Amino acid sequence: MVDLKELQKEVIRNKVEKGFNTTNTALEFCRAYEELSEAFSKFNKGQDGVAEEFADVMIFILGMCENMGFDLEKELVAKIEKNKKRKYLKSKSPDGTDVFIRVKTDEDP
Repeated sequence: MVDLKELQKEVIRNKVEKGFNTTNTALEFCRAYEELSEAFSKFNKGQDGVAEEFADVMIFILGMCENMGFDLEKELVAKIEKNKKRKYLKSKSPDGTDVFIRVKTDEDP
């Protein structure tokens, strides 16, 4: 299994070594969004390179987590466990597509 905490540190090491941004968090959010948009565009056009764009998104996210002091691996594991316990109602959108609506509970408001 990959150690995301080590990847976070490696992303920052590379950014510092190359002189990339490590201080403007708002810019990093924008760049991550930009990379996700590029992934969608390639996917939508049936082009290769979607996975590489996802990797770019993750690089930005890993770097931001490291800069902000977040342990992304811990957060992911906790969120996956939380999602397992959530309850959803299956419904239909006006166009007939399945949609899932989360049921709020006292334990998960």
